[in-house]
Amino acid sequence: MRDDRPPPRESIKVVMSFLQTDAAARGFTQSIEDCAGGAVNGSALDRRLTETRAIVARLADQTRTGALPHFTIPYRIDDLDRQTEIATRVAADCNQVVFLGTGGSSLGPQAIAQLVQTPFGGPAGRPRLGFLDNLDAISLAASLDTGDIANTHFLVASKSGSTAETITQLLVVIDALEQAGFRRDSIGRRFTVITEPRSNLLRNLAERFGATVIDHDPDLGGRYAVLSVIGALPALILGLDPRALRRGAARTFEQNINAADPMLAPAAVGAAVSIAAADSGLPQTVFFGFGDRLERLAAWWRQLWAESLGKHGKGTTPITAIGPVDQHSQLQLYLDGPADKLFTVVDLATKGQGGVVRADLADDPSLAFLAGRHIGDVVAAQARATADTLVKFGRPVRRLTIPHFDVEALGSLFMHFTLETIVAAALLNVDPFDQPAVEDGKILTRQYLMQDKA
Repeated sequence: MRDDRPPPRESIKVVMSFLQTDAAARGFTQSIEDCAGGAVNGSALDRRLTETRAIVARLADQTRTGALPHFTIPYRIDDLDRQTEIATRVAADCNQVVFLGTGGSSLGPQAIAQLVQTPFGGPAGRPRLGFLDNLDAISLAASLDTGDIANTHFLVASKSGSTAETITQLLVVIDALEQAGFRRDSIGRRFTVITEPRSNLLRNLAERFGATVIDHDPDLGGRYAVLSVIGALPALILGLDPRALRRGAARTFEQNINAADPMLAPAAVGAAVSIAAADSGLPQTVFFGFGDRLERLAAWWRQLWAESLGKHGKGTTPITAIGPVDQHSQLQLYLDGPADKLFTVVDLATKGQGGVVRADLADDPSLAFLAGRHIGDVVAAQARATADTLVKFGRPVRRLTIPHFDVEALGSLFMHFTLETIVAAALLNVDPFDQPAVEDGKILTRQYLMQDKA
């Protein structure tokens, strides 16, 4: 007979220490030592952890039957040959690629691009990958006016093929290409479309102009699609290996699904902590990442969490912060404001990385703590100090540490947060895959535009 009881409270530190060691090979470590007890009710956490056992078992069954493509994508390679051909052609044909899409169709690729791109440059010999994810008249016009449109390729992504913002962007881009002297029979070579394999507005436009079209899995919502062509094609264009992205995701998936105990499944632990925090009167959850390369990952997580869980009066509000800069803009509130938040502090283990502060330039005694230090030493110390200070003020803190932040580690994190979100939805008894309330705004937008034309 199975014992479904969670380990006693005093053993959590020991169990989590084992979990950290096991998870390290899969891209990150996790500790909830500073969540158990205190602001997060221990009984609520025990109960939620116990509930995750059946949820994870059910996900394993659904995976075996192929019911959830979210968890079969990491094992696919059959789709990558064509994507590689397209990426090779695009990279050879232009010096800039602009991604048109919004929400889940764009945030995952942005997180991938942020691995190797900064505002000041990207991989040598590869096109610059830019994103127009928010429909804004001034920004769109400026990007087309100042960019080299003759040497730009556009990736256009919309699962439904009817996303108003993305369709609007593409129509304006087509007009700009015509104004730049491109003939109609050549415009299609300037953009590639990703959409469902059925007749829709975006596919019809692509076929009208002879553009390349890649099928988007119809059973995979945009916010869950980062491991598919949505993320794989941009990765290939940037010279990254989507197999490594998927390999990291597969390892994390297997660790969670095959765990003998919920405490050994990091995503189940994360979901249980988050929902137990909500049970304990903490309706907000903060992703506090230390490093610029985590900023778009945090934005991707924020949409995933909000749109998947915020239903029927349930869910917790996701908040993102980036360190060290947000120590100077949000930390005062987090420490001395309402005690209504769970914190996840994400540390890239930057000690020893980056430039060194020369001792002769920091010879003032008040700067002695900086002399001879790497930039990464300062950031690592600030990440640790922020987490420790939050704990000191009685705030519950989960710690994630990423020792080597590469494409495989990113794939691991994508899968971790996907699983964590789906398990959390089951704990709340909501459907993680729909977004019914969002559709109302889309319908009204179309109505208002039609009324304005009348």
